[in-house]
Amino acid sequence: MTSFDAASSGTSSPARRVKPGAVAPNFELVDADGRKSSLAEHRGRRVLVFFYPKALTPGCTREACDFQASLHLLNQTGVDVVGISRDPLDKLVEFREAHQLTFPLLSDPDRVAHEAYGAWGEKSKDGQTSPGVIRSTFLIDADGSIEQAMYDVDPRGHVEQLLSLTS
Repeated sequence: MTSFDAASSGTSSPARRVKPGAVAPNFELVDADGRKSSLAEHRGRRVLVFFYPKALTPGCTREACDFQASLHLLNQTGVDVVGISRDPLDKLVEFREAHQLTFPLLSDPDRVAHEAYGAWGEKSKDGQTSPGVIRSTFLIDADGSIEQAMYDVDPRGHVEQLLSLTS
């Protein structure tokens, strides 16, 4: 099941990307264990929501493992971490277990949350343009507003950069 705030709907394009100060689009997605999870559950705490293209691939594994390695520090500063991909639940379970990930991994197969955040759109790779997941991270404040919106992030060094923003 996927849902989001209707005011945030639309196709992804640079004009549709969320910006700091905007209200973060709410979402309700299913986690790796089949439970519903929403952004609203994190109200009162800051949350890092990161969109990644595909579980168990090198870049996504690096990014998720870096988040896991820094999770204690992030949690100590009042920041929760949530990962979102289009992967099916069984793939999320495999990813979580293979890398001992303890933060929620949510499935968005219909790309509803991806599009609400502008994390779906045209990508270029090796001279070819195609639609896909735009690796993106959002720092959302305790009141549900976007503090930081980062698109086309490089998984190398990304978490270290975020640690400087959250402390």
